[in-house]
Amino acid sequence: MILISACLLGVNCKYNGKNNLKYDILELTRGKNIIPICPEQLGGLPTPRIPCEIIHRTGAVIDGCGKVLNKRGEDKTKEFLKGAYETLHIAKLYNVKEVILKENSPSCGSNFIYDGTFSGEKKRGDGVTSALLKKHGIIVHNEYNYHIKGGTKDEEKNNFRNLHANNGD
Repeated sequence: MILISACLLGVNCKYNGKNNLKYDILELTRGKNIIPICPEQLGGLPTPRIPCEIIHRTGAVIDGCGKVLNKRGEDKTKEFLKGAYETLHIAKLYNVKEVILKENSPSCGSNFIYDGTFSGEKKRGDGVTSALLKKHGIIVHNEYNYHIKGGTKDEEKNNFRNLHANNGD
């Protein structure tokens, strides 16, 4: 069982009401046991919604120090934490060991997130959900470095190539 950001599977749950469909992930997961999730929706945020970014250090949000603000300056930390903990609950319920989440997202980013200035600049760091899942030992991949076990030898070989070809985006 694997959790995947619903937007990567074509679900219109992104902040702007659109999706981030990745056909290779959709194809690779066909016939597999997956759970599409959107932590921001699980936290009670609507779609579409005003863009949010993490202010301060990234890991600090789950430790109670950082905040998630929307572009209007409204604090959405509570919703992001609720979504992260709901995602963790689902992962534990289904004994999920690995997830594929959307890079750069304030919830799902696993290497990079936007820097909190709403300027489009990125910084190294984890989104709220990614940080929480990692803290609980769950392996977090993104749309550029994923690897799903349990496929045929050819599927795993092609996926391994994808992992290494995009490892640095």
